[in-house]
Order: sequence, then C-alpha cells, then structure tokens
Amino acid sequence: MGFEWLAVLMFVVFFVLILYGYPVAFSFAGTAIVFMLIGLALGAFNFNLLRLLPNRWFGTMSDFTLLAIIFFVFMGAIFEKSGLAERLLETVGILMGPVRGGLALAVVLVGTLLAAATGVVAATVIVMGLLSLPMMVRYGYNHQLATGIITASGTLAQLIPPSLVLVILSDQLGVSVGDLFLGALIPGLILSGLYALYVLFIALIRPQDAPALPPEARTLKGAALAQRALVAVVPPLLLIFAVLGSIFFGLATPTEAGAVGAFGACLLAMFNGNLNLRLIRDAARSTANITALVIMILFCSTYFGLVFDGLGGQNFVKEFLVNLPGGFWGFIIAANIIIFLLGINLEFIEISFIAMPLLVPAARELGVDLVWFGVMMAINLNMAFISPPVGFSLFYLQSVAPPEVKTIDIHKGALPFMVLQGMALIIVILFPQTVNWLIQAANAAQ
Repeated sequence: MGFEWLAVLMFVVFFVLILYGYPVAFSFAGTAIVFMLIGLALGAFNFNLLRLLPNRWFGTMSDFTLLAIIFFVFMGAIFEKSGLAERLLETVGILMGPVRGGLALAVVLVGTLLAAATGVVAATVIVMGLLSLPMMVRYGYNHQLATGIITASGTLAQLIPPSLVLVILSDQLGVSVGDLFLGALIPGLILSGLYALYVLFIALIRPQDAPALPPEARTLKGAALAQRALVAVVPPLLLIFAVLGSIFFGLATPTEAGAVGAFGACLLAMFNGNLNLRLIRDAARSTANITALVIMILFCSTYFGLVFDGLGGQNFVKEFLVNLPGGFWGFIIAANIIIFLLGINLEFIEISFIAMPLLVPAARELGVDLVWFGVMMAINLNMAFISPPVGFSLFYLQSVAPPEVKTIDIHKGALPFMVLQGMALIIVILFPQTVNWLIQAANAAQ
C-alpha cells in the first residue's frame, strides 16, 4: 500500500477538525502543512510538488467564470435588502390568497423566483420566513406544513440557476457553467412542481391545514391589485428572464449576464425609491464576505489537494471508487450517499471543495456524464440541507420563526419534502434526459 495510509489519515484528521467546529479553510491548510512535514520526514512527499501551487492558484484566479459569483451574490443582496423580494412575496400572496393553500403556493412560486434572482439559500429562507411564516400562522396553517414549504422552497436556490452551487461545481467538475445552468433548470422546476402538487393535495384532504386567505385579509382588489402586480412582480420577472435567457440562448456568458443582473437589480431598487449609499454598501459587504469565504477555501483546498495527491491519496480513492461492486451504478449510489451525509453537517461550498476532487476522477474513469452528475449532486444537497436534525435551512428558519412555532415543528415539517426531493433525485437518475434535453436543444439552435 505504500504511504497511501498517510493520505487516508490526513483526510480523517481534517474531517475531525471541521466536525469540532474549526474553520474549514484553516483546517484544510493546517492539516496539509502537518502532513506535508510528516511526508517529508518519511520520504513520502516530494517537496518539488509545491512549485505547482502558484500556477494552480493563478489558474484559479484567472478563471473568468468565478466572477459570476460576485455579480449574482450582489444581485441577490440588492433584491433582499431593497425590499424587492418582500414586495414580490406580499403581492403574490395576495394574488393567490383566495385559493385554498394559496399562501403556501405563493411561497413555492416566490421561492422559485427568488432562487433564480438570488442563488443564495440563507437569504431566500430568511426573507420568506420573516414575511410569510407569521402570516401563515395567523391564518391557521398547520405549522409543519408552513415551515416545511418555506425551508424546501428556499433551498431551491441550491439548484435553480443562477445557483452559486452550480457555479462552484462547474469549476470543480471542469464543465461549462452554462451547461450546468441549462441542465439544472428542468429538475429545479420538477422539484418546484412536486412541492406545489403536495400543497394542493394537503389542501384537498386536510383543508383546515391550508385554508384560503379570508376576504378581510385581501387588502388589494381590482385595479389596485393589478397595478401592484405590474409594479412588484413583472419587473423582477423580466430581469430574471433576461439574465437567464441571455445565458441559455448563448447571448452572454454567465459572468456577463450576472453583471447585467446586478445592474438591473440596482435599477429596480432605484425605481422603487430604495437605492441609496447604505443599500449599496450593505450589499457590497455581504458580497465581499461570501466571495472572500469562497476564495479562501478554494486556495486552502488547492494546497490540501496537492499534498493529498502527493501522498498517493487521489489514486487510492479513485481506485477504490472505480472498483466498487456494481461498477457505474455502484459509484453513483456511493457518491449520493457520501454527498448526502456530508451535506447534513457541512455547507455546499465546503462539500464542493472536499468531496468533488475525490469523486470527479472516478466519475471520469467510469464515463459518467459530469453535467448530469453535477445536477444530481445539487439535488442531493437540497435534501441534505433540510435534513433533521442539523440541516442548515432548518436553522435559518428557526432563527426568524415566531415564538409559537416550535423547533420540532420545523424539523418534522421538513420530512415530507425530503421524500419529494428523493423522488426528484430518482427521476433525474433514471431519466438523464431531464438534464440533457435543454443542453442538446440549445446546442442544436446555435
């Protein structure tokens, strides 16, 4: 076996560190330094490999696609902090209020739209939790249904373009981010549709759990409601379609479309009278925090990967995964289990930099379609993100839930939606054309 055991021990030590709560970037770098020194002492690591590190870092920083992270995060921050997302949710809630389960359907619709506008799960879940959960509780919604629909719909930002998950996965998988965006769109809409069907089903069999909005709560009617919808719903929709459409039809790269989206969000905020220096500063600070986190983890994970590979870990893991019982399908099942278990405890950024470098070489060896694989992993992360007891979306909602909503309701409410996400994952696994059809259509049109 040589010194591969040292690489395995290195990964175990790293994983123990992050489970104990140490920052992921420092855990990457610290573990790599210690095991590099051990490897040098044992003659298991070639010091000359470190000369490759600056080139890898420079290659990462010169990747034009990663600029999309900055623009899409800024666009989402403007939507959240300017009140655009709030007005969108309130207006759609009033429009759909007369329908039994209408508020929950509004959450699904707005969750889908905000996912396409922000790409950030925390922002989407918190905004919808602050605005819609108190209203749903006030008008008699079952607490588990109300919390479940918010966490599940908010987590769509993991999958629906311009998801940050997809941008980072494209870098780790070595595939076009435009192809990942196209591939994820239909599965994302399948998930959204399953949520809506579940709400309608509950409203049919248990109408007391998902009542219609009472007449006195529908404060806008007729021309006033139409005008509100025209102002609050149509402009964000047009911006989302313009940004995603320009990517899908090959008119702009994701980075260029993200820049236009960020500028468009600022224009919408200005037309609504909310654009000011404080808004720009807060959105820029939020963007800088997320971007710095991604780049720091990326740099440190690159160093970790270099040392891990130098100790023979990459080849060892690839051989192990390639030779799993069942071959291709054995690998697919194992990869989904690994990502789900990691997703319960870790953020998607951390998972992308920890697991993908280990899984991708084996996937290539087995002839796995990497775009299909990336979309599958993104759906899996959706499921992990709302998985009790430590799914991140549950904690995001718990932080803003009213006192009458208990923690146990939030956790129990997520379970039916995990089943729906599992159904979507099985659909994508069994029918790869749900991912590939739009890509093939776009390529044929060009």
